[in-house]
Amino acid sequence: MSQYDRRLVERLLPAVWDSAYAYGMADRSAPDPDMPRAQIDPAHSGTLYAHIADIKAGWAKAPLKDTERKAILLRYGLDMPERQVAALEGVTRQAVNYRLIQGVGRIVDTLNGKPAEEAENES
Repeated sequence: MSQYDRRLVERLLPAVWDSAYAYGMADRSAPDPDMPRAQIDPAHSGTLYAHIADIKAGWAKAPLKDTERKAILLRYGLDMPERQVAALEGVTRQAVNYRLIQGVGRIVDTLNGKPAEEAENES
């Protein structure tokens, strides 16, 4: 079982709302197009769609506050900049940034199997 980090979760969050999102992503395990073909490492190939399935489950199961869920949807689902989300919500950009940090952190904790109570105590 691989551990999820914030960077991976943020990169894959748009796939929750856009089913075609993964088709435009580069496969990091693939060699450069101008390189000779090499043997593919089965341990590192084919994980993209599993990660996307996990991200969708994490979005559904994470104990997100309504403000966090809305900020994540607007930022990653609709690709709005933080300033625009802040203007729409009537809060500061820093408040939106805090909601995103906390919300994505809760999704990461959920994906890594950390109980919600334990994650709350660490905050």
